[in-house]
Order: sequence, then structure tokens, then C-alpha cells
Amino acid sequence: VFDNVLKPRLSSGAVGRGVVAVFGTVRGDIHELGKNIAKALFEAEGFEVIDLGVDVPPERFAEAVESKKARVVGLSALMTTTMIEQAKVIEELKRRGLREGVIVVAGGAPVTEDWVRKIGADVCGDDAFKALKKVKELLGVV
Repeated sequence: VFDNVLKPRLSSGAVGRGVVAVFGTVRGDIHELGKNIAKALFEAEGFEVIDLGVDVPPERFAEAVESKKARVVGLSALMTTTMIEQAKVIEELKRRGLREGVIVVAGGAPVTEDWVRKIGADVCGDDAFKALKKVKELLGVV
């Protein structure tokens, strides 16, 4: 599947080289398929992806962004009941003075452009390919 479907849609892998991205599924949610797909796509583009796993509290996202000097953070939520945790991560980044300069991707099946605007994220990650493209545009590495 990778060679026939995904590989032709990816670049050489040098695009994101040197850019750290922190990915995780937000607190209260244990679904990781979407996060893992996005992780694979970003890694294939050369990003260094730090995978925090599932059920990740806002503080852990913020700690990883700070310690790894991440420029991208991906917040996955499959359930509508856990989407609010995406907003809490953004608030924690702001509280710690880390929000500026970090591209926040809010992803998951229930996530919409309206939700992304409402919580102050930068990219709607309801489609991993589109999210990757938008992140590259925002980084100026298209």
C-alpha cells in the first residue's frame, strides 16, 4: 500500500529535515490510527516526529514542545467528547509562553475548520495529506 498509494504523493523526504514535530492523542482518547498515519507522512517528508502516544495531558504536550524545541504540534482526537482537550493543549502552550512560533494541527474525524478557528489552532488535520501540505506552506518549505 505504501509504495502504490502513499509514496507517489510524497516528496524526497528532505522537505521537513531539521523540523521537530510533536504528535499525540489528547487526554481521554486512546485512538491512534489517524495519529500514526499523520506521523508516517510527516516522517516520510523528513520531519523528526516525537510520538507521545495516547491519552496525553496538555502539560505533557507543552513539556515536549519546550524540551524538543518543536515547531509543529499535532493534536489528535477521534471522539467529540475529547476534542475540548485540543483547546486545553493550546491554552497550556499559551500559559507557558510557547504558542508563538509553533504550528498547531488539530486533527481527527470530528475536527472541522470551524473548530480549528474556534480553538486557535493553525491547521485542520481532518485529512493528513492536506494537513502536511498546509504545514509545509506555513513553514515556507513547499
